[in-house]
Amino acid sequence: MKRRLSGIGAAVIGSGFIGTVHIEALRRLGVQVHGLLGSTPERGAASAERIGVAKAYVSLAELLADDRVEVVHVTSPNHLHHPQVREILAAGRHVVCEKPLAMTSEESAELVRFAAASGRVNAVNFNLRFYPLNQHVHELIADGGVGDVRLVSGHYFQDWLLLETDWNWRLEPRLGGALRAVGDIGSHWLDLMAFATGLRITEVMADLHTFIPTRRQPAGPVETFSTQRAAETVEREIGTEDTAVMLLRFENGARGTVAISQLAPGRKNSLEYEIDGSSAAVAWDSEQPDQLWIGHRETANEILIRNPALMGAAGQAAAFLPGGHVEGFADTFRALFNAVYADIGAGGPADRPVYPTFADGHDEMLVGDAVAASARSRRWTAVDRAEGPTASRLEGLTRS
Repeated sequence: MKRRLSGIGAAVIGSGFIGTVHIEALRRLGVQVHGLLGSTPERGAASAERIGVAKAYVSLAELLADDRVEVVHVTSPNHLHHPQVREILAAGRHVVCEKPLAMTSEESAELVRFAAASGRVNAVNFNLRFYPLNQHVHELIADGGVGDVRLVSGHYFQDWLLLETDWNWRLEPRLGGALRAVGDIGSHWLDLMAFATGLRITEVMADLHTFIPTRRQPAGPVETFSTQRAAETVEREIGTEDTAVMLLRFENGARGTVAISQLAPGRKNSLEYEIDGSSAAVAWDSEQPDQLWIGHRETANEILIRNPALMGAAGQAAAFLPGGHVEGFADTFRALFNAVYADIGAGGPADRPVYPTFADGHDEMLVGDAVAASARSRRWTAVDRAEGPTASRLEGLTRS
């Protein structure tokens, strides 16, 4: 018998932008958030008071000593994901981890093995899958609604790192990883297209570039998407990409193209895609998330406004509001967590989870490895799923 979500206790690591979104989504589901762990005890205490969380843990050990906590959400900086998730799984807790799952594909492969051995529910927060219309597209394509997928195209553009004075820990490879624009936002687009089409990416041709080779780092901490400008800064060299342009090949022979940029003026969070099939096409824009364009050759094109009554079962399951009531970014967390916690309430992962698991997070790491290798060699590179690429393949990554 499945348990009620209100009877499941959770804790969140991280109290910044995304950590707060996790907490609010859990509250909307009725999950009890018992506490949070901040980057320092002081920041954790301040965030707990601001958000209204009862407990600010001073360490992961203290968090895991709290028997009320059955699920831990990891929203810490990327370099902490692997060690924290290992410790959480070893303590017998379920885990929801932000992407990327780890810093290298070796680490992510290890976490996949640990999670499988633990029997615990494991999920990676590729939340953009859970816009209701993206769930609908996945089901539509699986049912042959566009025919054979032939071409996938789009972009993911933001402008929050447009200026040389813009700074965030993601700019530091030791904290964020060897890939930045691709790892941070490009991974969402790549995962979403694999999910929507049901096709894995098999080869990539990637061109990465750093337009701002030096930046001004503030002397103190900076929150993600902060608009504050620090009075004291230090000049830092940047070794991660601002933009990426990629050609893709999918396992059915379909082709793809995508542009990724964190320097696109005016684009705050613009993910767009078009999937062209042999009989129809679909297109979607994250800044207009309740509209899906459906293209036809011999009949009028359509605009499907998100409406549970007009979508398939998967789209209906991700929708919490009736048609005409826009569901946005924060709602995707609620929909994803609703699916994750259904398995937690049942005692363990389903045979075929409907949410992205550690295996999906690891596969995205392998695609990232191929992107890095392609940029370095300037040639088509296959995604190596046979033996897990090693960390050394990311070393020495250079950009033209």
